[in-house]
Amino acid sequence: MQETLLHHIWKFNKFQSTNLKTTQNQPVVIKSLGQHNLGAGPDFFNAQISIDGQLWAGNVEIHIKSSDWYVHHHETDVNYDNVILHVVWEHDTDVFRKDNTAIPTLELKSIVDSKFLNNYNQLFQKQNQWIYCEKDFAQVDDFIVSNWLERLYFERLEQKSLVIGNLLLKSKNNWEAVLFAMLAKNFGLNINGEAFLSMATSFDFSIIRKLQSNQQNLEALFFGQAGLLDKQHEDSYYDELIKKYTFVKHKFSLDNAQVLPVQFFRLRPTNFPTIRLSQLARLYHTHPNLFSSIIKCNDLDSIYRLFEVSTSNYWEVHYNFGTPSRKSKKGLTKSFIHLLIINTIVPIKFAYAKSQGQNITESIFDLIQQIPSEKNSIVSKFQDIRALPNSAGYSQALIQLKTAYCDKKRCLQCAIGNSLLDRSF
Repeated sequence: MQETLLHHIWKFNKFQSTNLKTTQNQPVVIKSLGQHNLGAGPDFFNAQISIDGQLWAGNVEIHIKSSDWYVHHHETDVNYDNVILHVVWEHDTDVFRKDNTAIPTLELKSIVDSKFLNNYNQLFQKQNQWIYCEKDFAQVDDFIVSNWLERLYFERLEQKSLVIGNLLLKSKNNWEAVLFAMLAKNFGLNINGEAFLSMATSFDFSIIRKLQSNQQNLEALFFGQAGLLDKQHEDSYYDELIKKYTFVKHKFSLDNAQVLPVQFFRLRPTNFPTIRLSQLARLYHTHPNLFSSIIKCNDLDSIYRLFEVSTSNYWEVHYNFGTPSRKSKKGLTKSFIHLLIINTIVPIKFAYAKSQGQNITESIFDLIQQIPSEKNSIVSKFQDIRALPNSAGYSQALIQLKTAYCDKKRCLQCAIGNSLLDRSF
């Protein structure tokens, strides 16, 4: 037995609620179960309960055993002085407040809905499965699944908004700087994401403003701060970048000692940091006010047009400095732009609208539903278990479901888990 289950049983009234009596044989009539408290203090606030004919308003504390009251030292905590009912699975001792008055106790063990308890035991007794409800997930009603996944998508967006909020604090509320940092991180993908982010935050965004009229200046800044100009190459373009970076570094007192090293290992040439940084430089050279342009984009086609950028000419015939390759135009692919939309553009638009007191959840969800689902092991496994719509909104929600609920055994907080707990056989 777990306290989280007892909280659920009380919160959703999964027990026989008529003819209740305390362990002291006092009649109990529940007028209001109270509000679930997820912070410190009693488990449920502002309950209304009639005990032995007297109506009480106050808090409810829940434990597995009555004696847990003393294990948790509630008898010395003033926050528990207003507890009007102690709800326990098993009553093993009487409990008293600081003033030595007895707290009425309700034992749940004999009054919990047996069908609900059986469903719970069956769900959590299943071993060696990817998720607890793996065998039953496909049977859950379509409406419950789609509605829950939509909620989970926005829960994930809210988490990303916290990251944006931290970047805003560091940049003194500069949305353009935050956008640049997040774009840089996502241009680096999984392998170079943190390295690109450390590069992007190693200098003030105002420097980009001063250099972006010349793409080569931006490349010199990005490559130099990323530590890609520290070797010797017999290459005229490389030498030119070093000259420009040396000047910029001195002029703006730049330091890249804290920038993480970039990696080439295990990357396809099109994802080499040289290629991605050149594309990022072209993007900021082409769009001086990128943040406002993104905020104005309300459809997928306008975003595609905004990100129709490629590398500088040098990188059309190179992947590394000094090593020529067959010529190819290295623009941003649609699949790469989709990743930017999922991980940067939509979170930025959502967080900015929220900061302005605007609700754009409907348009955001419409946009993300137009993008194909991401391809990863979590999404693939869920699709094996149950056919789900092929959209990024659902794939993001499935990642949230697996990492924030399934992996943490939060079935009681999951709409799918609750549906399975309430089912009849």
